[in-house]
Amino acid sequence: MKQMRYITIALTAALMFLAIGCQSQYEVLLASNDADAKYKAAMEYFSNKRYQRASQLFESLAILTSGTERDDTVQYYWGLSNYRYKDYYTAQSNFTRFLENFPLSPFAEDARFLRLDCMYRATYRYELDQAPTKACLQAIEEYTREYPDDTPHLEACRLMKADLLERLDRKAFEGARLYYKMEDYLASRVAFRNVLKENSENVYREDVLYYTAMSSYHYARLSVEAKQKERYLVFLDDYLNFIGEYPESHYRSELDSVHKRVLKALGRYTGDETTGE
Repeated sequence: MKQMRYITIALTAALMFLAIGCQSQYEVLLASNDADAKYKAAMEYFSNKRYQRASQLFESLAILTSGTERDDTVQYYWGLSNYRYKDYYTAQSNFTRFLENFPLSPFAEDARFLRLDCMYRATYRYELDQAPTKACLQAIEEYTREYPDDTPHLEACRLMKADLLERLDRKAFEGARLYYKMEDYLASRVAFRNVLKENSENVYREDVLYYTAMSSYHYARLSVEAKQKERYLVFLDDYLNFIGEYPESHYRSELDSVHKRVLKALGRYTGDETTGE
């Protein structure tokens, strides 16, 4: 038992000295001006998925290889190392600088896409500021114009664009629905109509038209009697617009019931209306 304990202690000490030696060797290499040794080590660290160390070596290489044939390779792999390390903020800066310096590099297309991906990962959920979302959408448009057919990244761009557009659509929709939840039905109807004015293809279009009609109904229902008739007529227009576009909607049953109540309030219900025409 005592002998095994000595062996364990000795092995632990050996491993500690080895680790210290390796760390020292890396630090010496990082501080050196041997570009060839640094380049070889950086590529080895990258191949072994030790991206943080690779990034630090490529960063220190950038000055040594500036203006040489390795310049764009070092700059690109510096960004790629940060990207693989999931430091997307730094990677985006790397790729932006790379594209400014080497727009015709063989790495340029991948760098543009990876910069896009970094921008996409920096966007926020729909409740928060959507300025990064709009900037990313613009970058996607620029990328797909430059590489319309011959890039393997088009499908990824399509998916990113769809997600970002949905985020903007939801922000607009939820902003309008907030007035509805607050029971400010006049403001909610105006807000929902503005949602479709700004983007008629909003992915929440069905919901927007439903809440537009319901806002009209509640606004009329809560109005003074002298104003109710003209405001119920606004609901009838909204109702017909809705069922014209979405006759099979899951909202149809509820809106049909409301429609029947409105016709009764207007004295126009005969018991067989289906559309209010």
